[in-house]
Amino acid sequence: MKIVVGVLIALVVFVAGYILYLRLVTNPAVIDELRANPQGARSERVMLLTLPGGKELPVNYLREEDLVYVGIDGLWWRQFRDGAQPVRLLIKGEYLTGRARAVLDDPAYTEDVFSRLRPTAPTWLPGRMRGVLLEIVLDTGPGLADQDT
Repeated sequence: MKIVVGVLIALVVFVAGYILYLRLVTNPAVIDELRANPQGARSERVMLLTLPGGKELPVNYLREEDLVYVGIDGLWWRQFRDGAQPVRLLIKGEYLTGRARAVLDDPAYTEDVFSRLRPTAPTWLPGRMRGVLLEIVLDTGPGLADQDT
């Protein structure tokens, strides 16, 4: 029993340390790189997403015309479950705005998008363990892409 408790404690410490490392070291470095080198190799697959509350996250994305897709592995998708929310994106040095919603009711659509967004992700994982699809409909109109504030 003591071994099981010890392993569980070690696992919790490891996961907490990993999350802190991502938030305090990795994410800020990727954000800096996306801003400093908008045409770099990382910008081909990673964008900067500003959530409705102002938090910025570097995320992998797939852009198809006026739609942008993100696969979410954490719990932050919940702020998009009750309908589309305004978001801001930085893709290859271009600031864009749009409305994002979590796609929770269309598994076939999610699978179709994930086959392009995450082609190497394990398909054997069930449902939301594979992630939640975030669909962003970009705003269109004059001047929206040129805003950098």
